[in-house]
Amino acid sequence: MKSLPLALALLCLTLVSAKPVKPRTGTAADWPAWRGADRTGISHETGLMTFWPEGGPKLLWKCSGLGEGYSTPSVAGKLIYGMGNANGQEWVFALDRTQSGKQVWATPLGSVRHDGQGYAGPRSTPTVDGGRVYTLGLAGDLVAVDAKNGNMIWRHDLKGEFGGSVGGWGYSESVLVDGPWVVCTPGGAQATMLALKKDDGTPVWQAKVGDVADYSSIIKIEVDGVKQYVQLTRQGVIGVNAANGEFLWRYDAPANGTANASTPVFGGADVFAASGYGNGGGLVHLTRSGNQFEAKEVYFTKKMKSQHGGMVLVDGYLYGSDDAVFTCLEFKTGEVQWTDRLPQKGSVVCADGMLFCRGEGGKVSLVRATPEKCELLGQFDEPERSGKATWPYPVVADGRLYLRDQDNLFCYDVRGDGKP
Repeated sequence: MKSLPLALALLCLTLVSAKPVKPRTGTAADWPAWRGADRTGISHETGLMTFWPEGGPKLLWKCSGLGEGYSTPSVAGKLIYGMGNANGQEWVFALDRTQSGKQVWATPLGSVRHDGQGYAGPRSTPTVDGGRVYTLGLAGDLVAVDAKNGNMIWRHDLKGEFGGSVGGWGYSESVLVDGPWVVCTPGGAQATMLALKKDDGTPVWQAKVGDVADYSSIIKIEVDGVKQYVQLTRQGVIGVNAANGEFLWRYDAPANGTANASTPVFGGADVFAASGYGNGGGLVHLTRSGNQFEAKEVYFTKKMKSQHGGMVLVDGYLYGSDDAVFTCLEFKTGEVQWTDRLPQKGSVVCADGMLFCRGEGGKVSLVRATPEKCELLGQFDEPERSGKATWPYPVVADGRLYLRDQDNLFCYDVRGDGKP
């Protein structure tokens, strides 16, 4: 695969003459956005391996040249999309997963404008929808590009145009595409949350809640017939009306003053959100009162201090890292079902009834998603470690497990068919 610096020199020729693979979106085998198509961290695939042999599943291929950064990849059809810093530029790129990660295109967003305070590179997972890719750079560059060739369609500067205010580590959100809109979190008094037309980037509404943006990503929920966008900000969890950005409710207990990164989890009429740095998480029950909503705390627990690895809700139970202890909680009550240190502190997604846990130190574990006990089904250490924290989440798509570690991307066979 050509590296990103080489792509800068070849970009014009590539965009004019290449015949890239046509992207496909919306299939059960895709993972086209942050935490999957519905942002739950749960894949709907079946037929995956129920245990891993010693050393882990088969490594099908590895590619390099992604650049530095912590962006989790997204997968739509034959293409993998991601972001990275290389040659002084911030990039969004597409790779062909059927050709061992061969680069299809790479588009620069411009010169690197944020150093990440010691953790360089973008964090946003590109969202693929309707033949386009929507993503957010670390300094607040919101862009829409053509999914086939990377041509820039529109762009905005969240700070310069919308008075955006974000934590010191920069914009880390993965933007939400909902119907005709792109929704994101500039932060600040002018546009705490923002909806734009996905076709041309025209602003639709600006929610003036006043919170500073942090590092979490918006989810869409519906309670009592009202669609809402929910986000964890620097100050707490907020919900706004999806139709017009009207503020509906807030719950501040899950937020800490350092960094709030894990995506909230929704079930029924309940929202759970958590953060690390000694804080913990809480669940609120939402009830409608006229045009407003009340968020009543059901419980708060110190047993789910999720720093940035996220949580998944499976059959009424919540799984995630409570600091260094992998934990299962009953969602409705917060009661601990089990704890275990075998899976390292890190990120988690679920597929085919199993938890794919990626430790920030490079250990990958397969755990059965059951409240009975922590049943380890396999474990391996990632090869060729960069030496930096493996914060990008695991991605399970079409029987393959994708792991990004800075400049490298690894593809593993978790279906067991052995095909490339």
